[in-house]
Amino acid sequence: MKFPDNIAVVILLVFMGCQQPKPKSDFDVVVEWEKERILKLAENYSDLKPITVTDSVAKRSQGTIHDFYSEGDYWWPNPKHPDSAYIRKDGLSNPENFVAHRLAMIRLSQISGALAAAYLITDDEKYVKQLLPHLKAWFINEQTKMNPNLLYGQAITGQVTGRGIGIIDTIHLMEVALAVKAIEHSSSVTQTDVNSIKSWFEDYLQWLTTHPFGITERDNGNNHSVCWAMQVAVFSKLVNNQELLDFCKEFYKNTLLPDQMAANGSFPLELKRTKPYGYSIFNLDAMATLCQILSTDDENLFVYQTDDGKSLALGLNFLAPYLKNKNDWPYQKDVMYWEDWPVRQPALLFGGLALNNEAYLELWKSLSPNFTTQEIIRNMPVKYPLLWIGNN
Repeated sequence: MKFPDNIAVVILLVFMGCQQPKPKSDFDVVVEWEKERILKLAENYSDLKPITVTDSVAKRSQGTIHDFYSEGDYWWPNPKHPDSAYIRKDGLSNPENFVAHRLAMIRLSQISGALAAAYLITDDEKYVKQLLPHLKAWFINEQTKMNPNLLYGQAITGQVTGRGIGIIDTIHLMEVALAVKAIEHSSSVTQTDVNSIKSWFEDYLQWLTTHPFGITERDNGNNHSVCWAMQVAVFSKLVNNQELLDFCKEFYKNTLLPDQMAANGSFPLELKRTKPYGYSIFNLDAMATLCQILSTDDENLFVYQTDDGKSLALGLNFLAPYLKNKNDWPYQKDVMYWEDWPVRQPALLFGGLALNNEAYLELWKSLSPNFTTQEIIRNMPVKYPLLWIGNN
């Protein structure tokens, strides 16, 4: 049977349409952008030995060698009374304070993120095998692991042995948790080890949500509250605690977003600080990261609006122009690290993908992915965005 010419054309077009490639997923797009950087970092981290809190003794800590300890960044000796309690200088970090445990945790986060992201890209088991010693040292080995609490975070000499505000230090465990999620079905890791690591995070999650320090941090009211929710959401994702995930979503909708954002999309509490630019960036990044981990196929939190119109989209609309050109920033400059911001802020990437905003994505790509200033590293909750997209 011979088809009329027009029917043959239609059949050919239908066939050709079936052969069209599927649109790339967000994960595949980010792999293209991040692959070279991640594999290079994974190679750099391939042979490193684990370093945990037990490798550095904090002489001023009231805890054991297994307890994470840090000291408030903006607290200094009183020049008039050197032997008295420290005094606060907002925005000015004291270089003499103890930070070894924080640096060790950041190191763990960098190693975990690079190796797990490399595994997601390549399916090469070598990356899992290189990561496991670090995870075991921090969460399983009785001689080297960290206790699952933050009783001694951001202590102040002469005042307190620890504060709830110190919980912000463990934002660097988020990408460790996502790394565990990325490798948990690998043939190179045992279910026993996965369960042990998850048990550690369950214990820490219990402490975060019930201890007075955790409650105080949750209710702090500024970026600390956002970072509490961000951590609780990520750790809950790892251990499949849907109740806490639901709590974090409602907390974002009903408290964090409406209470912290102004009508123009700014964060007034961060603008009052001596580093308003850096803190505004940090809080927007944290909120965007919280939306990234909590959004589902049925609910895109980036477009969620309060009754009076506040949303992550509004926050990005306010800050993005100043990320593109910070010389237009109409508020005071930061007292420290003004020249170091911005870098590849995750709010631009996550928001760009969620809102289909090509301008945000292009701006993100134009910014530096390589930053070495400790202040910037400390305030970057996301260093390996692939983990957040691949695990969501």
